[in-house]
Amino acid sequence: MEQTTAIIDLDLPGPRISRHVYGHFAEHLGRCIYGGFYVGEDSDIPNERGIRSDVVEALRALNIPNLRWPGGCFADDYHWRDGIGPREDRPRMVNSHWGDVVEDNSFGTHEFMDLCELLGTEAYIAGNVGSGSVAEMSEWIEYLTRADDSPMADLRRRNGRDEPWKVPFFGIGNEAWGCGGNLRVEQFASLARQYSTYVRNHAGNDVYRIAAGASDADLHWTEVLMQSFDALDRAEDAGTPAAPFQAVSLHYYTMTGPWADKGSATEFTEDEWYLALERARYMDHLLTRHGQVMDRYDPHKRVGLVVDEWGTWWNVEPGTNPGFLYQQNTLRDALVASVHLDAFHRHADRVVMANIAQTVNVLQAMLLTDPESGALVRTPSYHVFEMNAGHHDADSLDVHLQGVPSRPGEKAELPLVSASASTRGNAALVSLTNLDATAERTVVLDLRGRDVVEHSARVLSAPGLATHNTPDAPDAVAPVALEAVRPHARGLEVTLPAHSYATLSLTLA
Repeated sequence: MEQTTAIIDLDLPGPRISRHVYGHFAEHLGRCIYGGFYVGEDSDIPNERGIRSDVVEALRALNIPNLRWPGGCFADDYHWRDGIGPREDRPRMVNSHWGDVVEDNSFGTHEFMDLCELLGTEAYIAGNVGSGSVAEMSEWIEYLTRADDSPMADLRRRNGRDEPWKVPFFGIGNEAWGCGGNLRVEQFASLARQYSTYVRNHAGNDVYRIAAGASDADLHWTEVLMQSFDALDRAEDAGTPAAPFQAVSLHYYTMTGPWADKGSATEFTEDEWYLALERARYMDHLLTRHGQVMDRYDPHKRVGLVVDEWGTWWNVEPGTNPGFLYQQNTLRDALVASVHLDAFHRHADRVVMANIAQTVNVLQAMLLTDPESGALVRTPSYHVFEMNAGHHDADSLDVHLQGVPSRPGEKAELPLVSASASTRGNAALVSLTNLDATAERTVVLDLRGRDVVEHSARVLSAPGLATHNTPDAPDAVAPVALEAVRPHARGLEVTLPAHSYATLSLTLA
């Protein structure tokens, strides 16, 4: 059994990890909205105003900080006025991106904002640049957030909502390089400035505007967007927000095959296990490269990087609609999530938000709902988010790993241990992932600068790499207490099972 050392200076906090990197994503896609979040008020499934009560309860336990809606690609076909007013009067539309099904718009702005209030989360609205207009976007933010008797505020009141909502985050388009308009970045950069100008702050609602950013390693896209800002290098302006938008996004998905055959969610080889984790770790490289581009234009880090689509994307489950993107979620997905979250923690100085795709029944979901029994299943990825809640708004700590074994990968060596840590007050949380498919790993936590007076640990693992939760076995992958934690001259010694994720909660003197 090999030994790894993780050196952590508990008294040297770094950039704060925004709770918003634990954000989520809900698109009108497959059974994410209908049958996932929303079942209608006449459903036999317990609900509050049509919103599933068990979904709300499960997500409230995660303290989800923000929820992105209505897309994704759907956002650039969505016209918000179609989703307000009496449901029986709302026009229908074709969801051309996802299954070519008819959308009845019964879940619209009021239903989404109701969902956010039930969840205790903040709204991230994705605006329509691809097929919408500047006026349409401007009127939507007015409808949502204005308090007086303006035309849109009056319309909102006539639709049953007197007080305005708070909408802290607004997306200026989505994947403008693809489904959001097939634009060149030079075209989109001008549109982003224009549209952002008209997403106004009303009634004390300060909007953080996020321009649709790059796919994967498209550094040129990020560079052109950064060039569209004014005077970011002036030190005297370092404390003021960037304008007219405040952040750019990045999308990256993990898969083991080409686009046409992305790989199976549940049937994969050990080599495919490692390939998925290597490609997940590529996120750290992307954050570094895009961050370097942003640093050239914005050395004071006034512009945020928002990874508002990330996660695994596998072939759909056999027998399901290929346009609904329903996939199972195994222990492998959980470790893909932990590797990503470690990367977000390491880049806390630039990454201000992230949104896993997607929350319910689509791609790397937190929750799966069974259409036959109505059962709700928490996925392995859900448990990683729950175990990591202590990192929300905590100060990052550098973790210096020594003696980490690695394995030859597709492009580079794959380290078989991933780690991150944070501190808040008299507490610290250390996250450790053993990516080795077959061997356990001992990690010595060399804890410096502050005394640890108490500790506890949990671990997420399973008998098999593809183990997953189902209505019949909802806890096949679920966290349990990790007993293999021992005092060590340097701090603590932890033995991690093969293919596992663990968190250690520390109480500090």
